[in-house]
Amino acid sequence: MSARHGLNKAGIVRAAGKLADALGLHKLTMSLLAEHLGVRTPSLYNHVNGLEELRRELSLLGLEELNGRLQRAAMGRSGLDAIQAMLHAYRAFAKERPALYEATLRAPDNEDAALETAAHAIVDTVLTVLQPFHLQQNDAIHLVRGFRAIGHGFAALEAAGAFGMALDVDESYRRLIAAFLAGMEQR
Repeated sequence: MSARHGLNKAGIVRAAGKLADALGLHKLTMSLLAEHLGVRTPSLYNHVNGLEELRRELSLLGLEELNGRLQRAAMGRSGLDAIQAMLHAYRAFAKERPALYEATLRAPDNEDAALETAAHAIVDTVLTVLQPFHLQQNDAIHLVRGFRAIGHGFAALEAAGAFGMALDVDESYRRLIAAFLAGMEQR
């Protein structure tokens, strides 16, 4: 069976990411995606082997996009300034691409080299920014975990509507980052 002209895997995955961001990751189906793209559902199967593969591709796309944003945020910065910029980029990605971000939370299969590489690339990006602090490997990993906990924890609570008080959420995030950075500075 021939593939529809102009329809390719990368385009399908990008469209699926945008649709999932609008609807929610768990509401994304092959038939909804086909309708969104103006094709029949079987046409999608010429490019992806089903919803499970599509979700895996969304995870890969999300990890790559998140890492790209973190790298761009750190560019031209160093030290605590770079960490702060990256934490803001992390939260912005989670807010702007909620389903794609959710797809990044999927634990990579140890046998999926591409997902493993993409997940480790984010860790490597943060570790690179931490190099000027001359940390022992274990200390650096603890800080990477703290970085992720701050970015993910705040974004997840925010997405769930957990910050209901009439107080500036952005200010809360800035203060949380400041406390994390102050702790790093004391090291």
